[in-house]
Amino acid sequence: MVSEHVISLCCESTTVSSAWQKDPKSSPRTIIDRIYGQYSRDRTCDPKKRRGTTSTKEQNDALKCGKWGPTEPSPLFLQAFADSIGCLDADALSGVVSPPLMGSHGTVPLTVIAPLADVIRHCANLIASAEREIFFVTCAWSPSLAQRLVRAALLELSRRAKKRGQLVKAHFMYDRAGVGNLTDSHQRLSHKSYTAKSVGLPAPEDIPYVDLDVMNLHAIPLGTLHSKFCVVDGKIAAIMSNNMADNDNLEMMVHLEGPIVESVRDTAIITWYEQLNQASRPTSGKELVPDATVAHKEVSEEESATAVAPGCTSISGEGGPLPILTPEQHHFDDNMSNEALRIQTNYGIKAGESHVQAANRILNLATKAPIPLTGPDFTEDEAMTPYIVTETKAPVPMALVSRPPYGRLDSKNSYVPQNEAWLSLIRNAKKDVFIQTPDLNAAPLLPEIVDALQRGIPVTIYTCFGYNDLGEMIPGQGGTNEQVATALVRSLPPGGPERSLLRIYNYVGKDQDHPIHHSFKSRSCHIKLLIADGCVGVQGSGNQDTQSWFHSQEVNVMIDSPEICTKWRNSIERNQNTERFGRVAEDGIWRDAEGNLGAGYQGNPGVVTGLVKGVIGMVMKAEGLGGF
Repeated sequence: MVSEHVISLCCESTTVSSAWQKDPKSSPRTIIDRIYGQYSRDRTCDPKKRRGTTSTKEQNDALKCGKWGPTEPSPLFLQAFADSIGCLDADALSGVVSPPLMGSHGTVPLTVIAPLADVIRHCANLIASAEREIFFVTCAWSPSLAQRLVRAALLELSRRAKKRGQLVKAHFMYDRAGVGNLTDSHQRLSHKSYTAKSVGLPAPEDIPYVDLDVMNLHAIPLGTLHSKFCVVDGKIAAIMSNNMADNDNLEMMVHLEGPIVESVRDTAIITWYEQLNQASRPTSGKELVPDATVAHKEVSEEESATAVAPGCTSISGEGGPLPILTPEQHHFDDNMSNEALRIQTNYGIKAGESHVQAANRILNLATKAPIPLTGPDFTEDEAMTPYIVTETKAPVPMALVSRPPYGRLDSKNSYVPQNEAWLSLIRNAKKDVFIQTPDLNAAPLLPEIVDALQRGIPVTIYTCFGYNDLGEMIPGQGGTNEQVATALVRSLPPGGPERSLLRIYNYVGKDQDHPIHHSFKSRSCHIKLLIADGCVGVQGSGNQDTQSWFHSQEVNVMIDSPEICTKWRNSIERNQNTERFGRVAEDGIWRDAEGNLGAGYQGNPGVVTGLVKGVIGMVMKAEGLGGF
């Protein structure tokens, strides 16, 4: 419910980021206490006792609580926002953002739907382009191509910063639970820790013009830092689905610009929580003076069409694929047009290749054990397009719908903006609901799906076959995708219309004609996306599973735009074969044309076997080997 207290919180002028800007010697922790410490905090309240009802009044009150820009928010978006900000009554920072910044507006110039490395290539270009400040937040961090691309970007940034005579401050944060987290969830890492082989970030002497701070966050035992986002210079934000680890996942990232970026930056400052150290002098001891031999070049719109990326003789794409950005070959781009062209030419067919063979080549790059293609060929118009232009003529309404970490061994911290936004969109959808998630088993979500079906609303669910089965068998985690799909189907009346409206699919790679079990680590999908009525979408780090709903810190953006949602939906289909080959059978389990179960299917293990496998999964999750 949007109370007067909530309206007051959202209409204040002071935020954590604005207060820190005025008083940078104070830690965000101190500022948070100064602004919001006066309010009571109930993290285990019963959502049913606090929720409002769907109404025009709620929507009108929600309209007062955001800065929406030139585009009027839709009723569906406003109701979801109203239901989200209702959580602020119980906990003013339940959205991990200052309330005045929760509702905003902006643009999405670029969406990336691609394997992990191509998502991080965009982040690497953003990092290398920084002039003042970087926040980079992720969950799992391990030696990988993604890690080496980010390392290369920091080296390139230091080189550029030296030429400009500038010093850039970089704040990196990830989750690596350790003994130190028993006493404090936030642990600042030493140079020795973050330059070790297990992390691989550059040492201060390697990046003298980048002042790097690294933090570990984990709220023992279950409060994982699961957010994945980047903010550069307070001008650009990227919200992602991916970790920093080699894997076979298809991922999703949105590039945000406009006022919404300050909201994401505010989240970064709140998440950091401890003292944000001011930039120190270069470790080389040299003065910050521009290098007269090479001036920093700003690329104008007129120049962007002909700009040449460093290390390239041409950006036209003629004559075959352009050199790709690698940790060893620093082919950074100065604008998104060149960057998208560089990526797309590498997805194109080589001499003697078919389009499906090109997709097989690209998707096998991320796997330790490449697999042959099984899917049919397709036309150029159907080829994978990893970088998608999603710019709109005017900024559109947006909101951050996130949740904080909660470490306790219970499921009581459920009344948070992320969960309420998802539930509201499903509850108030009038046309259809689309969900893509690695796994789906959150208890509060399932009855809302059933209720939507009973209202005659088609619900399409894309999950990953066998995703993190052992982890989801952990007692209290909700069960595997196949167990949940079977239970959902059985909860619907046999022969009733609800079963035909429930459309469950297992992810199928663009080069395949069948789902591949996650245990084979060859074709998986890690996208987290919900779209209601084709016009309001939520994208970010939050899975539709027990961990994301009750324990992990998540960051998601809710966007009110039929144009963007349509492009997202079309690109989801273009970059995978799920709709064509992934539909499960009537019992909720995928089978091939001959009725055979997919290789790796584990069935319902039962209580005892499930407990044993769950313990194994718990150990794997603690060691970072499970899916996140």
